[in-house]
Amino acid sequence: MLKFMLIILDGFGLRQEKEGNAIAQANTPTLDRMMNDCPLSKIETSGKFVGLPDGIMGNSEVGHMNMGAGRIVKQDLVRINDSIKSNELKNNTQLQNVFNHVQNNTSTLHIMGLISDGGVHSHLDHFEYILSTARESGVEKIAIHAFMDGRDTSPVSGINFINTLETFITSDDQYRVTTVCGRYYAMDRDNRWERVEIAYQMLIHSEGEKFPDAATAIQASYDNDITDEFIKPTVIGEDCPIQNGDALLSMNFRADRMRQIVTAINHSKYSHFKTKPLDILFTSITKYKENFPFPVLFEPEKINNIFPEILAQNNYRQFRIAETEKYAHVTYFFNGGSEQPFPGETRKLIPSPKVATYDLQPEMSAHEVTDEVLFAIEGDQYEAIIMNFANPDMVGHTGNITAAISAIETIDACLEKIQHATKEKNAAIFLTADHGNLELMHDPQSGMAHTAHTTLPVPLILVGVNGNYSLAERGKLADIAPTILDYLKIEQPQEMTGNSLLISTND
Repeated sequence: MLKFMLIILDGFGLRQEKEGNAIAQANTPTLDRMMNDCPLSKIETSGKFVGLPDGIMGNSEVGHMNMGAGRIVKQDLVRINDSIKSNELKNNTQLQNVFNHVQNNTSTLHIMGLISDGGVHSHLDHFEYILSTARESGVEKIAIHAFMDGRDTSPVSGINFINTLETFITSDDQYRVTTVCGRYYAMDRDNRWERVEIAYQMLIHSEGEKFPDAATAIQASYDNDITDEFIKPTVIGEDCPIQNGDALLSMNFRADRMRQIVTAINHSKYSHFKTKPLDILFTSITKYKENFPFPVLFEPEKINNIFPEILAQNNYRQFRIAETEKYAHVTYFFNGGSEQPFPGETRKLIPSPKVATYDLQPEMSAHEVTDEVLFAIEGDQYEAIIMNFANPDMVGHTGNITAAISAIETIDACLEKIQHATKEKNAAIFLTADHGNLELMHDPQSGMAHTAHTTLPVPLILVGVNGNYSLAERGKLADIAPTILDYLKIEQPQEMTGNSLLISTND
């Protein structure tokens, strides 16, 4: 019944050096055996190989979209960059509607998003372009609500980004940073409503800590050992809450971490905490959810004939599973940005543990995910199982290498059970990752913890084929779907431009 499993170890990259490498320092007999004895290909996950600018690290959204599409998918970051480079963005109808709205209502344009050059959720260059275009269009008053990064960038780099931004707007006394908040609060995606509520109160009611300027607020956090990600919601200078008649432009182009805060702002009867009815024009740079009615600057591009669609057309029943932190990736993003399951696709969400940071529980919900997978294998209901282990990436982001070692050792124990179960079913395992992370947890240049993703390759390991196949030495994430289709002897569609890495040893 079961033909194959695709197991995605989120944040598992390849690096030989042992220093700062949680994988190399961990006791992982199952992974060691797989990497030494099974066909292995080194897979590129960053830059041009995944539809990003050269040198830009990959991320979970990009990785899963490329894997699911079986082709290099031009990412929103590149689409926006191209529109800025050609200066087409300034003529965007929805952007002009935002400008016209605040001018007609003599109101404030609020701009919120992650102030960072990480390129994972947003980019500082986009803020600067929008601010410049707003100035040219005659927008008089702009309030910037700055979400701070510290995960996709250095943990204490935020003050530099704020200084850069404030230098850019220094000539406009009506353009200013009015709130500062760590992404831990404003960009939660795991139903931690108590965090989201604090960020909401800052945005809508100007509640929070008070500082005269953003740089002073951030430095005060650093002085108290609070890094960018965890900066408490703070109001800067004179209160400037979002209120009736205003416009709000959300600058994050990645959807998953904006859905909760955006829903709260635009929902007068929010079920998770008390919200205020607002009559505002809300616009986002990209679409955050299919059923969100709000205007967007860049509509999603439809991707046809993707990997899960081809499986469905060939009557493969699919089981998708991950814990909360990566559930959207193994469903929505893997399906090309579509909420809808394909025929025969079953989804299972395992709740992530309710802890402040995942280094406090580095195993996260890996054991629970594994138990459900073993149950699915034994049940003989699915030809394909596609799963994600979240904890290598999520614990890697904490910068705690001891916890990261524990996380990967947990995964190793889980993989042993899964391998045993698939062997009994004579099914193949394609083991890979969407990007690197916990193979580099110490920045040799700064001497600080490295909490961001890496641009290092990840493995694609083919387990359980009894020596009948090998893999090409190198590939990219877009090659994984064609490789699996080749193994299954299913024709690769023309739109799928990735290449099979499979090499038959029987030819």
